[in-house]
Amino acid sequence: MAPLKFCANISWLFTELPDFSQRILAAAAAGFQAVEAAWLYDSDLQELQRVRKATAVEVVLINTPPGDIKAGDLGLGAVPGREAEFREGLDLSLKYARALDCKRIHLMAGRVPVDSDRATVAKEMEAVFVQNLKYAADILSKEGITGLIEPINTRITDPRYFLDSPHQASAILEKVGKPNMKLQMDIFHWQIMDGNLTQNIQKYIPIIGHVQIAQVPSRNEPDSAGELSYSYLFDALENIGYQGYIGCEYKPQGSTDEGLGWIKEYWTHRKC
Repeated sequence: MAPLKFCANISWLFTELPDFSQRILAAAAAGFQAVEAAWLYDSDLQELQRVRKATAVEVVLINTPPGDIKAGDLGLGAVPGREAEFREGLDLSLKYARALDCKRIHLMAGRVPVDSDRATVAKEMEAVFVQNLKYAADILSKEGITGLIEPINTRITDPRYFLDSPHQASAILEKVGKPNMKLQMDIFHWQIMDGNLTQNIQKYIPIIGHVQIAQVPSRNEPDSAGELSYSYLFDALENIGYQGYIGCEYKPQGSTDEGLGWIKEYWTHRKC
């Protein structure tokens, strides 16, 4: 069976270096052939292009812009009244995706508005999200790009995030009904919200387009102390035939390089 493919999330890893171009170089030097990032939009696009081409590192995933972080935004996809801003953000992410030959964009759902009751606004937010995702899917399909939606846990990380479980995300994707819209499985969030990882992986693998990893509850390296056995989970993903990338989205306990023993061991044993 084919070995799993990993990418360094350079919003979380190699943060010892100040800019994303340097982090791409560091990821390549550490052995990664691919990277992902949340928001690259403050970086010089031509420099990112130059470094990507020089290293032959693939950029596999970026996020849509978060909106106004200082005002409490974390994505706009499901936020009523912000549809025009969502489309502007999609245009910006497409500009970067085209330039970097990135084939996946995470379309961030966003947060339940302050002073709103989740249950009261849930139907409206879902309807907005479905319409925005349909709009995005049609545009992304012309570019050969896959759109992704990611449940983020509301127990620890973000109590107000709208999309918080794989079951909710699957139901939304069914309503969207577009083949280039997929589910992003961040195992850290899924474990916190639902557990039952073996069954959930088997259930949702047909619609999973990307995976991310971190230990629970610390969000450190996969081999750090915690609830999850990543040797088991990697075997499960291999056995089920997962062909996509796995994003290393975790907080290094020390320097990034010092915490890469787990992946170097995997690469050695799988000869990849």
